[in-house]
Amino acid sequence: QVQLAESGGGLVQPGGSLRLSCAASGSIFGPAVMGWYRQAPGKQRELVAVITSGGRTNYADSVKGRFSISRDNAKNTVYLQMNSLKLEDTAVYYCNAGPYIYAPGNYWGKGTLVTVSS
Repeated sequence: QVQLAESGGGLVQPGGSLRLSCAASGSIFGPAVMGWYRQAPGKQRELVAVITSGGRTNYADSVKGRFSISRDNAKNTVYLQMNSLKLEDTAVYYCNAGPYIYAPGNYWGKGTLVTVSS
């Protein structure tokens, strides 16, 4: 069983930056794929970015060029650097872990709220 613990959400002005972190525990081997999904009020949960243990990434078109995902395999931790934040980035961001890069895995964090507001 894998547990995911997120941190780093908060309130930021448009154009600002935030960094999210997610640490995985409970498994001898780190998850093959870790990443972030988000859910805005009244909308479905959607992919933000994911990364494999080998460094392969997949980003949503809406965040390309603004967000960057990275991973420390030794710490089983994934990071999401969010720059040039927009009002529409406001959402609960969920950490996810699993075996596939093009579909969410079975393990979810509790979520961390990111609010972009002036």
